[in-house]
Amino acid sequence: AEMNGIALHGNTRIYGGTFLVFSDYMRNAVRLSSLMHLPVTYVWTHDSIGLGEDGPTHQPVEHLASLRAIPGLNVVRPADANETAIAWREILRRWTKEFGKGQPHGLALTRQGVPTYEPDDDAAKGGYVLFEAEGGDAEVVLVATGSEVHVAVEARERLQADGVPTRVVSMPCVEWFEQQDQGYRDSVLPPSVRARVAVEAGIGLTWHKYVGDAGRIVSLEHFGASADGKVLFKEFGFTAENVADAARESLAAAQR
Repeated sequence: AEMNGIALHGNTRIYGGTFLVFSDYMRNAVRLSSLMHLPVTYVWTHDSIGLGEDGPTHQPVEHLASLRAIPGLNVVRPADANETAIAWREILRRWTKEFGKGQPHGLALTRQGVPTYEPDDDAAKGGYVLFEAEGGDAEVVLVATGSEVHVAVEARERLQADGVPTRVVSMPCVEWFEQQDQGYRDSVLPPSVRARVAVEAGIGLTWHKYVGDAGRIVSLEHFGASADGKVLFKEFGFTAENVADAARESLAAAQR
């Protein structure tokens, strides 16, 4: 609420941060940011079960999907430091002091260390091809956000080794992606490729429209647990092996 007031006062690019799970306590203010078109930036960290031993009270599960449901709020979940920098630059680019024209953003960041990939300015479009298929046109597309992108990349390596040309799409911001023209969206997610897998350590509500009837979603449809983040990722199926298996299931479904 205080950040909304500062934004209304003007001449300040306001941001504030806390754990993603605590966005629940902020929800009315976040909703008002969107309703009033205020350019407030919320920085939410510890964005999945990857935070580890704090346990299910502190592990977001439904939060990403719930925040994406707020009209006008752009939820950005970068895969690494480079995507974070590009996302922050895009948020600043979208900032305006013109009343009623602003866009609030929620930046969801991971606690655990993740690999860093080559920067691509197309991250500012919300979704882009991080790794293209090799050995032919893509037969399956893996879509992931945040700390699960590296899991999708590792799954791609397994599938490519088995002779399955696999594309990896990083989609840090669904809202930005939806603002792109149809041609760009189809270039990232070709309609001809029905075999798709979405990977995100939260409920899968966001991803059904992107994977389609032959697709699969590697998600978390229950609360977490208190354990090391790597243990939880393995226990709950966020592994390269499980994502690759889901891709094979999707390939089989797409051929029926």
